Amino acid sequence: METTKLKKPPRRKWFFILLIIGLLSFVIYKGNATVGVTRYEIVSDKIPDAYDTYRIVQISDLHDAEFGDNHSEVVNRVKMITPQAIFITGDFIDSNRYNLEQSLILIEELQFVAPIYYVTGNHEIATQDMERIHEALEDLGVRVLSDEADVITLFPDSSIAIGGIEDPLASGLEDDEAVKLSIEKAFENVPDDMFKILLSHRPEQFNVYAEQEIDLTFSGHAHGGQFRIPGIGGLISPGQGWFPKYSSGIHEKNGSHLVVSRGLGNSIIPVRLFNQPEIVVVTLRKTE
Repeated sequence: METTKLKKPPRRKWFFILLIIGLLSFVIYKGNATVGVTRYEIVSDKIPDAYDTYRIVQISDLHDAEFGDNHSEVVNRVKMITPQAIFITGDFIDSNRYNLEQSLILIEELQFVAPIYYVTGNHEIATQDMERIHEALEDLGVRVLSDEADVITLFPDSSIAIGGIEDPLASGLEDDEAVKLSIEKAFENVPDDMFKILLSHRPEQFNVYAEQEIDLTFSGHAHGGQFRIPGIGGLISPGQGWFPKYSSGIHEKNGSHLVVSRGLGNSIIPVRLFNQPEIVVVTLRKTE
């Protein structure tokens, strides 16, 4: 009786299988444990001369993640950028594994680099610990913007407004109505012709930001769509669902610009794909 011997897969086949596994592992690692820097320019004739080349760093959606000892990977990159301002656009902590002290280390390391401005995200609201979060940030010199705006003047007759609003989860209103009312309150004493910057966690409210004639809005929340499909974009994000329109990058509508950070950390979905955590750098440029 003849017996049939099973052929062993050729070594070349195993080599390619291991190569694919190795490449996929590298992509997943890079997309979750390392931090990139993305740079944009915003050009406007409303930007005062004194603010030409004004450099802003945006940090969003940390979600209590750590990147090196004392957040060294983020801190070192921010210091090398030498910004004039640092914006933190919500979800600084994660309500599912709340560790405020761990996230505050990042602020301690950055507090003397540049003025820091902060607004809440939905995760801060969900902790029901807003007072402690705000007090801890303010103790470290952070400007917590709660439906209010600061007019920043570098030289006489050369000012811009930096405003921030609470996440609409804090309101019992529909999100768009809450955002509209918060913006009106924040900028009620700001001249109409002044260049207005808004910090607001939710990118899906871009229509409201444009209708309120905000010149430049910084948002996060979308986590870059969590899994990014090359040539298509993000797969899913809160508030926008499948294939979100505003998951990353810079967008324009009727002269209003929106910058969406992919953020740093993760929350319910613990893994990113083709979606490296990022620090955003925006440079203001005066139209010549």
